[in-house]
Amino acid sequence: MLSRLLGNAVKANLDEAHKELEQILIQGEQIQLAYKLVRDSIIFTNLRLILVNKQGITGKKVEFHSIPYKSVTHFSLETGGRFDLDADMKVWVSSTAEPISKKFKKGGNIVADIQGAIAYYVLNPPAK
Repeated sequence: MLSRLLGNAVKANLDEAHKELEQILIQGEQIQLAYKLVRDSIIFTNLRLILVNKQGITGKKVEFHSIPYKSVTHFSLETGGRFDLDADMKVWVSSTAEPISKKFKKGGNIVADIQGAIAYYVLNPPAK
């Protein structure tokens, strides 16, 4: 709990993630990995990456940003250094000039896990 409050991503319960996303998942889509970052989430399904952004004081307004793996053109992870402790993850999507960015506070291996998951799903698209 403390690491989430400090801005670090933590693995989330897949059943809870499924309950939160059941309204937007399509038939046959399955959640593979889920991470929580304070109120936001990063969800990997077998078909796409879903960035969940809870907005406002109550968090009732929610943006679900879906990125099909086939649309990811490239991605990067910039780890924290001695003075800049934060890590930055960037994902470029076809037909957009600016990347989608997420910032993580220093701590744990979770950033490397997330980057590894992006690499796996982008480079190993599911069979149709």
